[in-house]
Amino acid sequence: MRESRNGPGKSYRKGMSIQALMRQFPSDEAAEAWFIETRWPDGITCARCGSDNVQEKASHPTMPHRCRTCRKFFSVKHGTAMESSKIGYQAWAIAIYIMATGLKGTSSMKLHRDLDISQKSTWHMAHRIRQSFDENPEMFTGPVEADESYFGGKQRNRHRDERRYDGPGRSGKRVVAGVKDRATNRISARMVETTRRRELQGFVAQRASVSAEHFTDDLASYQGLPNHTAVRHSIGEYVRGQAHINGMESFWSMMKRGYYGTYHRMSPAHLQRYVDEFAGRHNQRSDDTIQQMRNMVRGMIGKRLRYKDLAVGRRNPESRAT
Repeated sequence: MRESRNGPGKSYRKGMSIQALMRQFPSDEAAEAWFIETRWPDGITCARCGSDNVQEKASHPTMPHRCRTCRKFFSVKHGTAMESSKIGYQAWAIAIYIMATGLKGTSSMKLHRDLDISQKSTWHMAHRIRQSFDENPEMFTGPVEADESYFGGKQRNRHRDERRYDGPGRSGKRVVAGVKDRATNRISARMVETTRRRELQGFVAQRASVSAEHFTDDLASYQGLPNHTAVRHSIGEYVRGQAHINGMESFWSMMKRGYYGTYHRMSPAHLQRYVDEFAGRHNQRSDDTIQQMRNMVRGMIGKRLRYKDLAVGRRNPESRAT
């Protein structure tokens, strides 16, 4: 993994222009070759059994590879979030580029207009790509910042049947807890049910070493964390030496810009995928754009998401999403 560096606008990393993108992926064939090279850099292996005894240019109309061991046909989409998709490889590559470079997120309506594909298809497509950011986080060694934030619409904008009261300023909102490792600049975040001590401290313990320094605000639920220092937001204190949670608050700020400015709503049924998207994009910001795209392609392996499973949230009246 590339060493974390600081610089205005990440100026040291190599981006990719739209013109360069189209030169890289001028056709479905060129995009397919890139997906194959990215998934199998050491040569094609069976997507079903892993055998390297593979016949290329098989007779199947959509699956150009055939395994001589298990005798099954497959394509580079098989066993990934792209499985069973009829969308072309070029469109997938462009969508991955757009979502990798859109710091505040990209709505399905924008993908629909940019790719000339139906909004229903791009909504499914975007959620499949978001799964590429879902990963098992490594244990942070610290120092770490821990904080929580709330996501949801205003109570007065809800239908009367959907209104609920969870406490001052938090009515009906979902809680997302996050931890940032200052040593690597990486973030891990997850939806939690409540802000009770057992839940928040349990989340932090799963991601931060017990020997790490822990910095939080003065929420009582964090009291008792090992090597713990709190800044007292309740009296207007935000920095005291090394004690602050500015990194986590910057992350929440970026995600909420996406919430209000891009998506306008993040369904509770799908909120964790949006959280994974913003955290994953943050964690790879120091990589070159093409490397970010490769990371996302490899992250889609083993993460099939069928439309009928995804659309369950749409049938729930409180789970509509963009």
